[in-house]
Amino acid sequence: MPSEPLERSKLSDQTEFEGLWVLMEGGDTRGWFSGTVSAAVERIESMKQVRLKIIHADLPPYEGDMKMIVFDQGDRAQAVLRMKESEEDSCLWRLRCMEKVLSEEIRGNFNRLATAMNVLKHPSLFRPSGQPSSIPLNNPTPPTSRPNSANGFERAARPLNKLTLSTFRRSSPSPNLNNIPTTLVQDGSYLELLNLKLSEAVSKALAQPTGPAAAFELLAGKRPIPVGRGHALGDLIASELKATQDSPHLYRAIIRSLHRPLSVLLTNLSAHLIPLISSSAFQLPPSVHSPNPNPTQLHAIATATFVGELLETFDQYDLGTDVDVRGDGLKPIREGLVSLINRVVGPMMNIIRNELMPLLEALEIPNSAHGPKPVPGAKSLSPHHPSVVALQTTMPVYAKVIARLTTSASSQATLATFLISVVWRALVALSHRPYVPATPPTSPGLAPVGLKKNRGSTTPPMTPPASRFNIKLPPSRPPSPPTLIIPATAAADARALFDLLNLLPRPEGNRESTRLAREVVDDAFDGLQALPALLDAVHAVPAKIDSHDRLDQVARDLELLATNVPLLIALPVVLQAPANGSGIVSVSSLLGFGDAQYRKECMSGFGRAEQCAITVAHRVLESLRSNTDVHSVVYRWLDMEVIEALEQAA
Repeated sequence: MPSEPLERSKLSDQTEFEGLWVLMEGGDTRGWFSGTVSAAVERIESMKQVRLKIIHADLPPYEGDMKMIVFDQGDRAQAVLRMKESEEDSCLWRLRCMEKVLSEEIRGNFNRLATAMNVLKHPSLFRPSGQPSSIPLNNPTPPTSRPNSANGFERAARPLNKLTLSTFRRSSPSPNLNNIPTTLVQDGSYLELLNLKLSEAVSKALAQPTGPAAAFELLAGKRPIPVGRGHALGDLIASELKATQDSPHLYRAIIRSLHRPLSVLLTNLSAHLIPLISSSAFQLPPSVHSPNPNPTQLHAIATATFVGELLETFDQYDLGTDVDVRGDGLKPIREGLVSLINRVVGPMMNIIRNELMPLLEALEIPNSAHGPKPVPGAKSLSPHHPSVVALQTTMPVYAKVIARLTTSASSQATLATFLISVVWRALVALSHRPYVPATPPTSPGLAPVGLKKNRGSTTPPMTPPASRFNIKLPPSRPPSPPTLIIPATAAADARALFDLLNLLPRPEGNRESTRLAREVVDDAFDGLQALPALLDAVHAVPAKIDSHDRLDQVARDLELLATNVPLLIALPVVLQAPANGSGIVSVSSLLGFGDAQYRKECMSGFGRAEQCAITVAHRVLESLRSNTDVHSVVYRWLDMEVIEALEQAA
């Protein structure tokens, strides 16, 4: 059939050829034809049921090579051919074809006049494979012997450098997916092959890994999805998108090609995850005795990790972020993938939070002397609160599990919420713990050393035992001094708790999407870190300050120490300043509310406490004017805080 020469103004055919050349890399054949390129083109044109599209040698890609695309009756590209003119009316050709029958037919047309051919199973780009096995002759009857036989038609042998394909090699690097078309492929064969490639990649991503499996990771005879498969699938998608960024039409076509395989992937992952998160084994919290996730949790975490790796490619190319329905259409898929991560990370974080909250709430109860057993030989011992002692063993386990759960950017918001709630509960408990002076316990009374005489008794005294008259030798070493157990103060427990919570991972600060979450978490930890110094300073305030200048100085020092502490957290702490009153005054009593109502309305979190801070401070200032049970420094400090807050708001 007649060919369609390419006009220089049409660049779509050049793009189509380059894309097809890359995609058909597997079916590569090459050889030498003892005729001109024009003769070779005529041979291919004589084939039936095919249509040709020719790209001249002076046009890219692969300038210097005549390029040809072979279409079948369905107008689908089935083969691509490159031919380079050589000396003595011959040419070198290279064919890439995915259809075996068509490949043999094209080679058969070349073999009518040429017998030199070398088929490479794994060819490299135009690498010479040596001298052809035979030299064609120009007589109609092919000879049965080599050209150097005693034949009248023998011809001089060509130098090896003329039979090699080195002159056929381009100076630029071999084509790859990064050099993909600048315009859309017209016949759609590229997209058809891409769909098959993506479907195969999705199947491989969810396939069971090979090799021996550890006993702790097997669940119903299956292993979890290995780490890195999400990155592999994402890299494949990224390579296709990156290669077509300069071609908007082809870029959108590839985006549309992602819908079906990613929808299948989302459906399969959901079906795999539902029985895992519904299992009772998924709800088991980690502990010191079982620090690693059980097989059910391990499979769920592996699924979330795979999705997180894939979503990194979504973030890189902003896939699924368009609000407009005319966008890429991947928003439902993106939301579904994020939902899979949240269905794993959220419940497991709640399990750990439920284990931590009772221990943190117990910090509000004053520390007692019933801590660890006294250490022999120690002069004094300051045991931490039982909650802190318990957290010293469990917090490293929780930190390891949380770090494994929150590897993806989509889980960073859940991590930030968890950390903020934990730190806030610790701040509320420590700031509302009643102040107990750290004084050693009184010494026990002496036991009686003998019996009083009974004046009315006439019974003769008993004869002392013989052991009484033994010689008493001094002991080999002096007795150990008595151990004094002094419970740790709230400040000491706050420092220990900050070190323990600091073991937990924080949101990543190097990503734009998680930078705000990291800043909020850092602010919460800064408040917990500043609390111990404020507690120590408040408890060291003198009970009576006569000088106004001294009062202002103490209030100013407290204000500086409370800079990073939320106002409603610092207020109950400063109210603990020693005074002549009969007891500690609470914030709720100054407001006229019950303690439970005050905490519910104003102390539910950082945000709510910040909203209520100025209102509560004004009400407390009004109550302090007539209250003599509160230290005078409290009023002066709170007045400074209100003035500073109003200046910042203005």
